[in-house]
Amino acid sequence: MSNHKKNRNIGAAVFFIIFSLLFFVLIVRFVTIQSSGEVKGKVLAAEAEKLHLREGVLKAKRGSIFDQNGQVIAEDSESYTLVAVLDKSLTTDKKKPRHVVDPAETAKKLAEYIDMKESEIYSRLTKDAKQVEFGKAGRDLSHSVKNKIEALKLPGIGFLVDTKRFYPNGVFASHLIGYAQKEQEKNKPAQIVGKMGLEQSFNDLLTGKDGSIQYEGDAWNYILPNAKKHIKEPQNGQDIYLTIDKKIQTFLEDAMSQVDEKYSPEKIMAVVADPKTGKILAMGQRPTFHPETREGIDQTWHNEVVETSFEPGSTMKVFSLAAAMEKGVFDPNDTFPSGQYRVDRTSPPIKDHNGGAGWGTISYLEGVQRSSNVGFAYLLEKMGTKTWLESMNNFKFGQKTNIGLPNEATGKILYRYPVEKVTSVYGQGTTVTALQMVQAMTAIANNGVMMKPYIVDKIVDPNEETVQKTKPEVAGKPISKETAREVIDVLETVVTGEDGTGKAYNIEGYQVAGKTGTAQIAGPSGYLEGEDNYIFSFLGLAPAENPQLIMYVMVEKPKLDGDSGTKPVSMIFNTVMKSSLQYLNIKPEEFVKAKTVQLPDFSSMGSKEAVKWGKEKKLEPVLVGKGEKVINQSPLPDETLMIGEKVFIKTEGSLTLPNMTGWSKREVMNLAEMADIQLKAEGEGYLYHQSYKPGTVVKPGDTVVVQFQTPQEALSKKKDE
Repeated sequence: MSNHKKNRNIGAAVFFIIFSLLFFVLIVRFVTIQSSGEVKGKVLAAEAEKLHLREGVLKAKRGSIFDQNGQVIAEDSESYTLVAVLDKSLTTDKKKPRHVVDPAETAKKLAEYIDMKESEIYSRLTKDAKQVEFGKAGRDLSHSVKNKIEALKLPGIGFLVDTKRFYPNGVFASHLIGYAQKEQEKNKPAQIVGKMGLEQSFNDLLTGKDGSIQYEGDAWNYILPNAKKHIKEPQNGQDIYLTIDKKIQTFLEDAMSQVDEKYSPEKIMAVVADPKTGKILAMGQRPTFHPETREGIDQTWHNEVVETSFEPGSTMKVFSLAAAMEKGVFDPNDTFPSGQYRVDRTSPPIKDHNGGAGWGTISYLEGVQRSSNVGFAYLLEKMGTKTWLESMNNFKFGQKTNIGLPNEATGKILYRYPVEKVTSVYGQGTTVTALQMVQAMTAIANNGVMMKPYIVDKIVDPNEETVQKTKPEVAGKPISKETAREVIDVLETVVTGEDGTGKAYNIEGYQVAGKTGTAQIAGPSGYLEGEDNYIFSFLGLAPAENPQLIMYVMVEKPKLDGDSGTKPVSMIFNTVMKSSLQYLNIKPEEFVKAKTVQLPDFSSMGSKEAVKWGKEKKLEPVLVGKGEKVINQSPLPDETLMIGEKVFIKTEGSLTLPNMTGWSKREVMNLAEMADIQLKAEGEGYLYHQSYKPGTVVKPGDTVVVQFQTPQEALSKKKDE
């Protein structure tokens, strides 16, 4: 028994020694750690800091896209996602709960502000989860909705702040602007990425660089008191200012939508440009899509204006006419047999658009007005196929405009066989893009100088410094200034002439010059037939005297239901052109809303006083006689004249004949009646010759021979000279 007790004492002693040694080791270890602050070479303070260290991303703002006047087209916008915290463990103070306390009451109140049934909200709030969201109904909430929900002070209800791409104008040059959407790569934060149009092609420039923030936080990621923060500021993306004018683009979108709704065409393309600079002021198409919802994008992904080539039809005659004029072979009064034209014995005849019946032997001017294919075939004979090919190359058909937009098409000049050479002169066989047509038309509208089209006006960095500015660039000089003016004069008669195919494009108060087009559409086995199976188009400019805008409109396969093909095209062209001219203050107010002046009795004034009064009222006083006393006038006192009209003032003494060049026949007759002289008139239009020189003294009863000519005759004469 004593041995057993002895053994127990020994065992206890051993355990005491072991535990004493362990305790000693712990004490030594504790003192060592306490004094050094390190474990295995690691600083404990640093490791402890890591436990509380939080790191966040400071998102860079994607650059915005503006129109030329600084109106927003695309920008980043804050959006809010509704979340509900269900984890009860996050509530440490029952008076300030951090989780949803009453799911039923919360569901009832939220149902008033989000598009979700109360029962479905309640179902989500009673899930076995730490946190829930509310799907599409709870995403992309506006700032006002967020404020209203926050005002309810519902426990556990909060918001995640996010960024989305916002397009305030809705459907607005959608295929040009494109769209951007949020994407997330593996192990990287989500980022807005351009997927189409300018958003895609300028994605690197628009995308900024995210910054970061490091701070000490608690278990709920709240910043600890007196915590240090390390911030790396984000670099925002650069802003792009386009040449697009929001107002003109809106005119275009509205007009295209009306035509789309009424005629349901397969395709519409339209471009408005400044011919002096090459700036694209508006660009649109149908079908189109909404850049935020993407609704309609499945119908076409292409920017048709840039990426699609097609046969232009008779709008191509603008440039074959210019080529013939530049060569000096276009005589407006020369004639040709219209109807049909044979290229060779094997090819089918070229026919005019009235089934090949033609209009008999007509002048080349009338041929242009009537859009005679045969007339242009004869013009090709006159200028030669080599000249026409060189001209097409000079106008840069078959070449990219290099506008800077993706996937630009080139079109193709078909010029191998004799029949292809002839058909190309009136826009069949050869293909172009809408953008090429606009570029070529700038040469007509800009005194022969062709301007390269461009869409980006400038690029501005986040500090509002302009880092890139686009300057107008000359793309070529395919024709002379004189030829350009002559082309416009002839194209004006296409709109104003009795036989012109462009009469539908005559806009009240404005001089429009342009050319219509009705192009056949190639099918699997030849060209399609039927009144709807055409590409109807118009290429025009205004005002004709000093072109400020050019516009190209193309409508493919509209359901006309008895209307002419010009109807849908003119609905777009006329509306947009007139509205744009008025918006740009280019409209000639004095012609649209002419101001009138009531005439006084000039007999109470001296001749000099009467002339002064007329000039002050912006009339054109014409003094007949050399005396001081006024004895007659035309029109009579109290009658009214429009500003700019002539008022004739007769005085005592000898009567002298003024220079009447450019006067209308009515004005010359008024003068003759006032001076009591006889007229022997020849021709119609405006006076270009008088038998007595200006300043010659005439007596009552004298006969003066006067000759008049129409603008078309004047053009022909100018060409001969």
